[in-house]
Amino acid sequence: MQVYEIIRKKRDGKRLSEEEILFFIEGYTTGDIPDYQASAMAMAIYFQGLSDQELMAWTKAMLYSGDTLDFSDIEAYKVDKHSTGGVGDKTSLILAPIVAAAGVYVPMISGRGLGHTGGTLDKLESIPGFDVGLSAERFSEVLHSCGVVLAGQTGDIVPADRKLYALRDVTATVDSIPLIASSIMSKKLAEGIDGLVLDVKFGSGAFMKDLTLATMLARTLVAIGAQMGKEVVALLTDMNQPLGTHIGNSLEVIESCEVLQGRVQNDLSELSFQLAAEMLLLGKAADSLEEAMQLVQDLVNSGAAFRKFQEITAAQGGDPRALEDYSLFPKAKGIIALSAQESGIIQSIHCEQIGRLAVELGAGRQKVTDPIDPAVGFILNRKVGDKVEAGDQLMTIYYNDEEAMQHICQPLRDTFVIADEEVEPITLIVDRIEATPSP
Repeated sequence: MQVYEIIRKKRDGKRLSEEEILFFIEGYTTGDIPDYQASAMAMAIYFQGLSDQELMAWTKAMLYSGDTLDFSDIEAYKVDKHSTGGVGDKTSLILAPIVAAAGVYVPMISGRGLGHTGGTLDKLESIPGFDVGLSAERFSEVLHSCGVVLAGQTGDIVPADRKLYALRDVTATVDSIPLIASSIMSKKLAEGIDGLVLDVKFGSGAFMKDLTLATMLARTLVAIGAQMGKEVVALLTDMNQPLGTHIGNSLEVIESCEVLQGRVQNDLSELSFQLAAEMLLLGKAADSLEEAMQLVQDLVNSGAAFRKFQEITAAQGGDPRALEDYSLFPKAKGIIALSAQESGIIQSIHCEQIGRLAVELGAGRQKVTDPIDPAVGFILNRKVGDKVEAGDQLMTIYYNDEEAMQHICQPLRDTFVIADEEVEPITLIVDRIEATPSP
């Protein structure tokens, strides 16, 4: 087979065989196929798409480009969750300990933040000493002892995706549904899980701005999981404003701790608990969603969920005292309140812009190699639908860079649209999609 002919075939809208796809992925992973040819293939897929058969072959080739984890010695169900990313999305920190406290195992491989979206690994690393760079052996040890592990992707798991994603990021081919779906599912299927819950977001703070496209992605992800014999459920959730109130790495861990201790009830706790309930249902810890939701609430109220978060923190080298004594987290040098300049009702908040301004402050990164300041970020004091008077506090800014703080203040105010009209409440979860696994 010739690489040139495979690229031309896809460019012209023809279907690739399973053998051609496997040849291409293997060649790119080993370095026999150079970046410029892989870029051409990614762009051809961007415009021509992949058929259902091609997508399955592409996902499998990615999945088996490296090692896969095997936890068949654990009799309990293994379930994970994946979110397509947003601003203030810290649900993994909440749901993972809840689900593990119920006896369902959670082998969670997470990622880092890039652009306006935050990353679970960056949040965890704001906990003093927390190690996310576990070897496959240590990953297995922690999972067996705690029932949950929160770590990054090792170099031997789905190496094709690591190479291809970095290439897509610089060739304007990230937002392709087949490439997104194969990237997500190849990594998740490599974890040795029995079930997967997907949080597919839409809106101004999501990669998928449009609900129709987000629905297409959710259906594609669920279909791949079903064909691979896995139980997969997807929730379509609104990301037109930040999730919760805290944005920034240590701030988001603190809000997660407050939710786990039952002190905060907001959109973050609502979504986290719903996703946890879906995981418990897939993990056979409950017979219905209603029963699963009650179990989630019981685990939070009893303190079992929070104790599990402390346990996993200690197991991965972190200081569990920080989860109760927030003074142990990195501290920002400056704190300033940002006030409304007009009265009215908050009509909308430009979620992506808030995420990008958090990056300017140092809370995120534009490139994978950019450093992150774990102490900086925002706390929202008002959200969509809230009534404000001129001078009321919209948010609190935690900063270390005075110049950056001054630069973002007015743009932050501009992310809030305030007018006199009443606002329809945001529906957080708009749909649920599932499919029956293939035998």
